[in-house]
Amino acid sequence: MLLCLTGAAPNWQKKPLIGHPPAHMSPTGKNPVKTRIVVLEEHPLLRHGIIDYLNSQPDMLVSGESDNIRSARDEIARCKPQLLVTALRLGTGDSLEFVKALKAQQPALLILVYSAFEETIFAERALRAGADGYVMKSAPKEELLTALREILKGNIYVSRDVAMRAFKKSLEVRPEQHAASPGGGVERLSDREMHIFQLLGSGLRNQQIARSLNLSVKTVETHRENIKHKLGLNNSHEMVERAIKYVEETFFPSTKGAVGMRGKKKVVRFPAA
Repeated sequence: MLLCLTGAAPNWQKKPLIGHPPAHMSPTGKNPVKTRIVVLEEHPLLRHGIIDYLNSQPDMLVSGESDNIRSARDEIARCKPQLLVTALRLGTGDSLEFVKALKAQQPALLILVYSAFEETIFAERALRAGADGYVMKSAPKEELLTALREILKGNIYVSRDVAMRAFKKSLEVRPEQHAASPGGGVERLSDREMHIFQLLGSGLRNQQIARSLNLSVKTVETHRENIKHKLGLNNSHEMVERAIKYVEETFFPSTKGAVGMRGKKKVVRFPAA
């Protein structure tokens, strides 16, 4: 699906955001200069909800939208946005690979990733890929605005939980101590291994995973072996059980636990590199 708005104020096309008045002010100080945004989300109801919410802001305009990565590339080329808001997908049409490639081609384009995937694992992966911020789909809608405005200021955006994990990790004096931790954890899996692990936990078999990711069955089997060794598991049965438990705890958490954690999250801002 493609939608690109044209006929907008000429200042957006003539003058870049950097080095000019803030996004909420025009050069004359009278009319707001809106940040141009492209939204990438495959689900129409969610995509249109995000678009309507962002367009209701005085300093933002969704100039393009897409429901897949291929058309998103066209939208970005045609609309020339300052910011991309994208959902996180893995596997075929992998958002992390898309972010990596896009950031290499257009370093100035700001990218905010939002997802239902576990933040403590995927926020860091998204930022390493080149994203400027990460927001959970379960977050209040106001947090989306906070994240967007923070990255427009040149900061990156993550939750307090993720920030504290990153800070503690930076204090590790001896990296070998981390490597020697018994069994390791899912954070040690690569992006591809993480996706296969989740698909295993969802009940898919090797052949089904191979078809869904456009991989050979042998490649999937190799990834399974790597997952098993990284998690310190003895056999495939243990690995599948661990994957099922992970999926249940990640995507179907208890109400009590989910509410307790969500209430503790706060905004943490880091200077952009």
